[in-house]
Amino acid sequence: MNAELVDAALGRIPSDLVIKGARLVNVNTTEIEEHVDIAVKNGRIALVGDASHCVGKETKVITAGGEYFAPGLLDAHIHPESSMVTLTQFARAVLPRGTTGVFVDPHEIANVLGLRGIKLLIEESKRLPLKVFVEISSCVPSAPGLETTGVELGLKDIAIALKLRNVVGLAEVMNFPGVLAGNEKVHRKIAVARNAGKVVEGHAPGLVGRELAAYISAGIESDHESFTEKEAVEKLRRGMKLEVREGSAAKNLTTLIKPILKLKLDTRHCLLATDDRHPYDLLREGHMDHVVRRAIEEGVDPIKAIQMATINTANHFWISDIGDLSPGKIADILVVEDLRKFEVKKVFANGRLVAENGKLLLTLQQRAYPKFVKNSVRLKKKITPSDFVVKSALALGRVKVRVIGVIEGEIVTEHKILSLEVKNGGVMPDLARDVVRVAVVERHRRTGNIGLGFVRGFGMKRGALASSVGHDAHNITVVGINPEDMAVAVNEVVRCGGGQVVVLKGIPTAKLELPIAGLMSDRSIQDVSAQLEMLYRAARRCGVKLESPFMSISFLPLAVIPRLRITDMGLVDVEKFGLVDLIVKRARH
Repeated sequence: MNAELVDAALGRIPSDLVIKGARLVNVNTTEIEEHVDIAVKNGRIALVGDASHCVGKETKVITAGGEYFAPGLLDAHIHPESSMVTLTQFARAVLPRGTTGVFVDPHEIANVLGLRGIKLLIEESKRLPLKVFVEISSCVPSAPGLETTGVELGLKDIAIALKLRNVVGLAEVMNFPGVLAGNEKVHRKIAVARNAGKVVEGHAPGLVGRELAAYISAGIESDHESFTEKEAVEKLRRGMKLEVREGSAAKNLTTLIKPILKLKLDTRHCLLATDDRHPYDLLREGHMDHVVRRAIEEGVDPIKAIQMATINTANHFWISDIGDLSPGKIADILVVEDLRKFEVKKVFANGRLVAENGKLLLTLQQRAYPKFVKNSVRLKKKITPSDFVVKSALALGRVKVRVIGVIEGEIVTEHKILSLEVKNGGVMPDLARDVVRVAVVERHRRTGNIGLGFVRGFGMKRGALASSVGHDAHNITVVGINPEDMAVAVNEVVRCGGGQVVVLKGIPTAKLELPIAGLMSDRSIQDVSAQLEMLYRAARRCGVKLESPFMSISFLPLAVIPRLRITDMGLVDVEKFGLVDLIVKRARH
């Protein structure tokens, strides 16, 4: 109760916790306050200043020894399903690293299970010390008519979902061509969210000039998809919140921070985010603590970097009781010895010490999931090698083919047109030029759809890799050399009820089962990370050169990020927002 906070601040009742002599990282004023006390009552901060009058017989007193005390970190945009574990397991991993709040778009599970999937995550979040704020997925499907999803979230679904517990906004409006074209459905979703007083999140890769102005005018307030310096500057100048992303697949922080520092732009509208964070990276590098460190490494003042991961984010989402260490705020507090190294030593959540030296100090009970969650992979028939043969009108010769070019560390792709050999009426991969087969197999509605194509950039020499994690529709994506290995890989994913598999010479050599919506494991993040490491090793035996090959595979079907993608319906030219032919033109021979 607020009355008890008042009494605690005035010393009429004792505080539960008093931290004495802290070096307070004040994100309100961008300064370090020396020798400051923090008094906590009922999980909230009652007083910042001299708290000698707040100590009673039962008060726990902690005397600071020169450490810095900072607000708990907030991730401005993340799909928690990308961690490949449950929300509870995700919380176990990120709380000890200093993340006390996340703003999530459950877009992945929404594409598979719809509103039921979103409600599952909200229900699970209720029992966690990690604060989970939910944005309702605006684009399910994200590319209507270009892919097959498990469900469709319509206007009525979104209106209902916006009223659910801890829902703070409408998630990334990926259909930016629809926004610019005046698509009524898209604009009505935005209007429903704004009329409900919710934030509308953006997704506008490459937009500048009049198109950017039009997109912002629609009521969209932020963007996490910038990948050029020009975008970063223009979006800030036009009043957008720039969500600076440093995840596992997309690492944009270096590019985006550079012009901000060079031009000495105000960073109060800059937020730090991960978007997608792999289990291996969470355990090895960390979560938001890693992103803060990266910002500092790039030259951002440590206090401003902390602001970008705390108060800036809270202010953007109109959440008034987190983001800084002030009276009345929830007592989510980090203890850090060196601001530049930013290694989190202790984490308090709701005024309770929950982690120390990277170890969680409390037990989080995993919730049981209903059966329908584990029955999401459904194919029309068993896959055969012939399903992956790209047929040509030529029996022998060469044809010009559209090829997806993968770029290490980016989720944008290249749109290549290359000449490939035809043998026995089938278009062949070209290992000398790093061109291999790719396919997307529909797994929700038993349509039998299989999109075929070619991809460049994996470095593969043998075998096949398959995954039921494929943004955003999450059909099964497979990359490989020969159709036989590709068929084995897809059928093994189906047998597991979802997952990721490496096949070599017809044998699955490594796999990770993801039975929860084909996206997540119910095992610990340590187990999942160990299995992923085995997958990576198996992929390297296939010649794969990419650092995170399965993350790269997962983005190949993302038909809202430039430039060339593949879905269960075929190749998508994102810049034209339409399907295009795989074979472009018959070459002379």
